[in-house]
Amino acid sequence: MKKCLFACVLIGVLGAVTAQAETAIKISHQGPADTETNIQHYFVKEFITRAGEKTKGALTFEVYPDEQLGSEEQRMELIMKSGLNQPMADIASFAALGTVLPELYASDIPFMFNSFEAAHIFFDSSEYMTKLKALFRERTGCVLLEVVEEGGFLAFTNSKREIHSPKDFAGLKFRAMSEGQVAIFNAFGASGTPIPWGETYMALKMGVADGQMNPAFYILLGSLTEVQKYMTLANIQYSDQFLIMNGDLYDSLSDAERTAIVEAAKEANKLTRERIEAQDAGQVEECRKRGLQVYAPNAEEMEQFRSIGQPGYVEWLKQRLKDSQWLEMSQRDAEAANKAVASK
Repeated sequence: MKKCLFACVLIGVLGAVTAQAETAIKISHQGPADTETNIQHYFVKEFITRAGEKTKGALTFEVYPDEQLGSEEQRMELIMKSGLNQPMADIASFAALGTVLPELYASDIPFMFNSFEAAHIFFDSSEYMTKLKALFRERTGCVLLEVVEEGGFLAFTNSKREIHSPKDFAGLKFRAMSEGQVAIFNAFGASGTPIPWGETYMALKMGVADGQMNPAFYILLGSLTEVQKYMTLANIQYSDQFLIMNGDLYDSLSDAERTAIVEAAKEANKLTRERIEAQDAGQVEECRKRGLQVYAPNAEEMEQFRSIGQPGYVEWLKQRLKDSQWLEMSQRDAEAANKAVASK
């Protein structure tokens, strides 16, 4: 009887220790819980699998897709307040992070990168990104763990006419993801209105907006081929989102667990990048099969887009940023990344 009692007590104690050792982390994102159609969910699944393996199950995750924990802005507020009562991580967009970190928009200048590889160098190792992560932690208390590639470079789509040059934008109305995209559309002579992703399909269907810009992946994910007719492969901006985590949660982890989280994020992002870049051309072709008229601008037309869109965006950003160093640093580091790739 005593042995049984001792054993039961011991099991109870060990169970309590195990329960304390495990940390359940809520991680949210937008879009369906489908690794085939939603690259965000693919990244999240790869990330949590690796984090769990590296910590031998000490870290567990609860995934909340389809904006189940709120809109992007609501999730941003939640993650800054969650503390240890509601441990949380999130895949956040420019629209969400930009509300608290406008310096981030200096990494989203149109026509900034000549290739995927140059973008990877910039977001993985540039001085700009190192300082930006530190500023994000200082300002919000949260941690920016990884810049997650989510669909290649952005293309224009619309329901009214083919777009071969900036003059073709005249009079069109565009859904914008952020104020930065509004600045781009305004520079081209169109109008832009920020509309949440979840409302984009209906906005295009009802004529609230004539067009939008996204990578082919998102055009397919949102069934936008049903409400758009024309697609222009202008490679405007590099499409990325951001894996962020509540700072109190991150600090509560052991050194080994923090290392595991960082390594898992990088490994998952590497797989995500490989998958996106391998599928990009096929996704554009699928857009074509679903009825979009796809146009690839020539070098002269691309220069027209760049010569108008880039200065328009930069001028908008100068008015928004208090410190010009962020703009100067991002342009310098992007140029260095482009040159590094070209010299190979």
